Amino acid sequence: MTLELADCSDGELAALAQAGRQTAYRELMNRHRDAVYRVARSHTGDAEAALDITQQSFVAAFAALARYDGARPFRFWISRIAINKCRDWARHRAVRRLLSFSLPIDAAQDVADEAASAETLLSDREELRRTMAAIAALPASLKDTLILRTVEGMSQAETAGVLAISEKAVETRLYRARSKLEEKLRD
Repeated sequence: MTLELADCSDGELAALAQAGRQTAYRELMNRHRDAVYRVARSHTGDAEAALDITQQSFVAAFAALARYDGARPFRFWISRIAINKCRDWARHRAVRRLLSFSLPIDAAQDVADEAASAETLLSDREELRRTMAAIAALPASLKDTLILRTVEGMSQAETAGVLAISEKAVETRLYRARSKLEEKLRD
C-alpha cells in the first residue's frame, strides 16, 4: 500500500519533508501557497512583491521545519511567517524610499511611473487598487487582523492564535481597521 500525499495531514507532510521527501513539501506548498500569496498581496498591495514574499515565506518555512508543531495547523504557522516577511519587506521599502530622496533630481527622469493611467483602468480595477493601497497603508497590527479575518476568513479564535493576542483584541483591532479603512476610502 503506497502513501498518497494528498491524503496526509499537514503534520504528516511536514514530518515527511523533514525526513527528506521533497514531494511532501511540494504538497504543503500547493495546499497553502494561495493563502500565503493573499496575505502578502493584501499586506503589500503589490503583486510582484507578494510573489517574492510568498517564495521567501516557503523558503524560510522549509529552513525552520524542525520547529513546526505538527499538532497545530500549518496554515497558521506559514501565515505567521508570511506576515513577518511582509514586515521585513515594508522596512526595506521604507529604507529604500528614504535613500531615494538623496538622489539628484535629474535621476528622477529615469524612473518609470509604474501606476497605470486612469483612462486605461476599468472602474472596478481602480477601486480594487484603492482598496489594496488603503489596506497596505494600515498599521501592521490592524492590517494583520483585517487580512486574517476578512481575506483569509479565519475565525476570531484562529486569528487570535496566529497573532498571539486575545479574541477581544482581535475584535477591537478589526473594528479599528475597518473604521480606518472606511475613512481612507471615503477621501
